[in-house]
Amino acid sequence: MSRIKSKKYNGVYLNHLANKDVSYSITYKNGYNKLTRFTVGKKSEGITEVYAYNKRNEFIHKVRLGEDPIAHKKKKHIVTLGSLAKVYFDDRRCMTCENCKTFHALSENAQKNNDSLVCTYRKVKHQYNKYMKHIEPKFGKANIATMRKDDVSKFRQSLLAQEKSSSTINGILQLLGTIFNHSIKQKELNILNPCIGISKLSMNNDRERYLSTSEVKELLNHISDFRELLFVKLALSTGGRLQTILHIKKKDVNLSRGSVLLMDLKNDSTYTGFLHDDVKDMLEKYLPTLKGDEYVIGRKQTRLSDNAMARTIRPTLNKLFNQGLAKDDRKNRVVIHTFRHTFASHLAINGTPIFTIQKLMNHRDIKMTMRYAKLAPDSGMDMVKELYR
Repeated sequence: MSRIKSKKYNGVYLNHLANKDVSYSITYKNGYNKLTRFTVGKKSEGITEVYAYNKRNEFIHKVRLGEDPIAHKKKKHIVTLGSLAKVYFDDRRCMTCENCKTFHALSENAQKNNDSLVCTYRKVKHQYNKYMKHIEPKFGKANIATMRKDDVSKFRQSLLAQEKSSSTINGILQLLGTIFNHSIKQKELNILNPCIGISKLSMNNDRERYLSTSEVKELLNHISDFRELLFVKLALSTGGRLQTILHIKKKDVNLSRGSVLLMDLKNDSTYTGFLHDDVKDMLEKYLPTLKGDEYVIGRKQTRLSDNAMARTIRPTLNKLFNQGLAKDDRKNRVVIHTFRHTFASHLAINGTPIFTIQKLMNHRDIKMTMRYAKLAPDSGMDMVKELYR
């Protein structure tokens, strides 16, 4: 039977159900002056016409006070951090770029010049991978309305517990803040960025650990695995970061010139490195077995993951150099990144000009290179002694 209007009470309706029960509903105008229907309940549940009528009066009173009578019945729309991340990465795409297959974006200069040929694909992909690895598992499904500064602080502490470097943690938190700021500034999201007030971890570079010549020899003599040995020699010969070495393909190596094209994902650029005779000899025998697009480390079309390489080398470094050192002793422990500092340190020790070191390290700022200046043999002491004679 269809719904019928109550003869006694205005705005109350009765619906006689097939099971002989009666369902009561009411109508009222909401805050937008729109007629709204609400089902109060059934007679079998103790609901009566009088109860339904009183409930209607209660709703009307709440509307007059500016309240929503059925707010508790509405399912709140939750905005997750994952949805903000999608907005951020989608907005950084350059749909006219033919060179990129996944996440890609125009550089700032390209945007100013309306040039669709210049693309920061590698930088955006690097950010995306960082997000998926570190941020998505922790906050991907988190309600941004409930995220607080304390949540970010605890997240930072968990990264410290995982022995992440200060620069890595700072980069992760910077990306998290950037994702929030993008929607706040570009999409007019009305929310406070929970990363505000989270200070960066200090990065004290005064005592960077590097391997001595004897330690380098000890390490190389200890490694028997070909792939591991090739990685270490490439890192010590070029100073490339972990990802840089793993990105080297056969086509990037020029044996006749003794050089290799290196990809710097941190600075979104490429630069030239040079091969020590030892690693050049290894590559001359090894490269003919590879195809042009195959990665030198791994011999696959898909490059070896950072974690896979780290798991291979870390036990050797711990055994040789990290005995008795605390896990959080970042200044003295030898890690894969130590190879990069070893490269730059020995260049300085051998008297290489600081600007040449900057070029070989692909440092954007000379201040980053100046930390190695103190290792140069010419400290100026001899020159000072000769003054006024």
